[in-house]
Amino acid sequence: MSDSRLSLCLDEAGGFPPDGPILVLRPTQAADLSALPRDRVNIVTGFRPDHDAFAARGYRVAADSDGLCAAGVLFLPRSKSFARALVALAMDHLPQGALLWIDGQKTDGIEPLWKDLRGRCDQVAAVTKSHGRCFAVRTDAAAVADWRAAPSEPVPGFITRPGVFSADGIDAGSALLAAHLPHDLKGKGADLGAGWGWLAAQTLAHPGVKRLHLVEAEAEALTCARQNVSDERAAFHWADATTFAPGHTLDFVVMNPPFHTGRAAEPALGAAFIRSAARLLHPQGRLYMVANRTLPYEEALTASFRQVTPIATDGGFKLFVAAHPLKRQADRV
Repeated sequence: MSDSRLSLCLDEAGGFPPDGPILVLRPTQAADLSALPRDRVNIVTGFRPDHDAFAARGYRVAADSDGLCAAGVLFLPRSKSFARALVALAMDHLPQGALLWIDGQKTDGIEPLWKDLRGRCDQVAAVTKSHGRCFAVRTDAAAVADWRAAPSEPVPGFITRPGVFSADGIDAGSALLAAHLPHDLKGKGADLGAGWGWLAAQTLAHPGVKRLHLVEAEAEALTCARQNVSDERAAFHWADATTFAPGHTLDFVVMNPPFHTGRAAEPALGAAFIRSAARLLHPQGRLYMVANRTLPYEEALTASFRQVTPIATDGGFKLFVAAHPLKRQADRV
């Protein structure tokens, strides 16, 4: 759109340099990239659904940045620490003084970031519109060196990084699910939305488990999981859990599914995980699932499984075991 925040801010800052690739960090599928010259755009996103969507549209897209670009555009994520890490990453891949545009909503923290960067880098343009802001700064990698992503160890033996779900410690829902897994859990299974691997590690503590597929859409989280889970029975997949196919049916699925991609809750995302679990399981397979008590997953569960049993509630969470998946004609593993 010609009147988008980004296009207006591009005009105010004088536009892109005439040559060289343009680094575009973390756009969502809904992002308006019409103001950018497609043949120069290098999209970098570790979120698999967005990665695949832009690749299908013909963009150059990768999970990691590689080499210097002439200018950059960063779409702000919700996490403050992740946003800062992405600013540092962008500036590490731009020449000193190159322009970096940053676009985001006020509800995602664009105003505090704008104020923080005013004290670190030269700002050359800013546009406020539609409950958000886009601004342009001149790259100074040394000025944001302290923002570079660094691993942390919230639990002994487990590392996380900025932007990873529950990066500060074990998620209470995952802890509840791990505590209620049956002692005789066995066979081949999957952890859908495996994150940094804590729940998978607890699942692999059951000696009857022969194989566990860790399926995670966020590349950074999966990188952490690879370091956190060294068990040879683990297989790692950078994949969208709603379309993942291991090539064989499973005996069990464990999951603490995500329920938002933005700020608002999106129960449809968890429902898609439920349908995927039913698709992956063999007729006697079981799903072990934890969710926030306020999320209405019961209808999705009963639509995908013949037997759904609530087995625990604790604080803000509820735990289900679902058995006998209902296969649709189009379902294939």
